[in-house]
This record gives sequence, C-alpha cells and structure tokens, in this order.
Amino acid sequence: MKDFLKEFKEFISRGNVLDMAVGVIIGSAFGKIVSSLVDNIFMPIVGMIIGGHDFSRLSIDFKGASIGYGLFLQNVVDFLIVAFCIFVFIKAINKLQNMKKKEETKEETRAEAVKSDEVVLLEEIRDLLKKQK
Repeated sequence: MKDFLKEFKEFISRGNVLDMAVGVIIGSAFGKIVSSLVDNIFMPIVGMIIGGHDFSRLSIDFKGASIGYGLFLQNVVDFLIVAFCIFVFIKAINKLQNMKKKEETKEETRAEAVKSDEVVLLEEIRDLLKKQK
C-alpha cells in the first residue's frame, strides 16, 4: 500500500499532471463564460433578428415528449465559439514557436558565420596544402 501511495504521489507531483489540472479548471471557467455569452448575448440577438424567438424555449412536441432543439442550437453555438477560441489560441502559440525557431536558426547561422581565429588558420593551411598538390 505504501508503494502505491508513493507512486501516486510521484504521479501527482509531475509537472504535466499539474499543468493539465490547471488547464481543466481554466477551461471549465472559460466554458461558463462562453455559455453565458451565448445564452445571454448572442442567442437573444439572433432571436430578435429572426423574429423574436427565444431559442431556449424552442421545442417540438412529439407523442407526449418535448424535443428541445433550441437548447441544442445554443450548445452548438457554444461549441463553435470555444472551438474558434482554441483555434486562435493554438495558432498564436504556433506562430510564437515558429518565431522562436527562426531566431534560434539565425543565431546558429551567425555563430557559424563568425569563425574563430583557429578555424580561419586551419582553412588557410588546408587551402595552401591543396595548392601544393
């Protein structure tokens, strides 16, 4: 049992698990914000545009069952907004990573371009030996 608890403690202490936990918590809070945005701002505006409908109350009665397709539409809009935000966020991160890689490549190129005195001397010796042959 002690080994199990020790292994669990190591698992929890890893940076990736903690980062993931923070991501889940922030993602949950972000989801609530997006849901509120859709429910309280976007959908009422869309409802006014299409004739004053409240999407949360849109439903079809079918053999005694009420099918609430309005809530489904709101959830689809929620999903699209979250997916768009994640897309923009990942695109920005990828752009920053590419910029960092380009800077590192430039630094490596500069480091290669600036040759030490020893390298210059060895290249001159090499060239002289080629001429002698």
